[in-house]
Amino acid sequence: MQHENVKTDFSSVVSTPRVDQTAFIHPLAAVIGNVVIGKRVMVSPFASVRGDEGQPLYIGDESNVQDGVVIHGLETEHNGDLVAKNTVEVNGQRYAVYIGAKVSLAHQVQIHGPASVGDETFVGMQSLIFRSRVGENCVIEPQCLIMGVTIPDGRYVPAGSVVKQQADADNLPVITADYPLKDLNKGVVHVNVNLADGYRARMPR
Repeated sequence: MQHENVKTDFSSVVSTPRVDQTAFIHPLAAVIGNVVIGKRVMVSPFASVRGDEGQPLYIGDESNVQDGVVIHGLETEHNGDLVAKNTVEVNGQRYAVYIGAKVSLAHQVQIHGPASVGDETFVGMQSLIFRSRVGENCVIEPQCLIMGVTIPDGRYVPAGSVVKQQADADNLPVITADYPLKDLNKGVVHVNVNLADGYRARMPR
């Protein structure tokens, strides 16, 4: 399901999601308001991508938003004025949530803006990212809480970790050749891009 947001004092413009024609949004997913979805993105059943409070939300090419994922953000506007503290800046643009290219958001992940996730990063099942930036080529293992920090590129967060101090984020282990999940995201992206292509091809023209 895709539809526009309502006009409020924290969202002065009514927006319809901008979804690339090669992406696939499952009918049981919700994509609402000021959302941009790139090429060959797969949005699975019961995902909620809601750009009606914090906005815009951006999902880059060949990323996947799996079953039960929630992407939302704190209000980024008040009576027409920008609430900058509730945004992240990427390439000179401000977003409530920015998801890069070839990112996997596994089942029941929550990304709550202000937040960003860099290219080719895997975010494991039931993890929560809030007021944080996660770098490129990272692995967030399942059931992690990441709040108020920046995760450097190429790090992994062990399953069940709570990362709320920047010093802890800076000391996270580096992904090396012997890390068993180092290639996990490539396979997940491959599966979901092919699912997006296949389901899209079956849709009525």
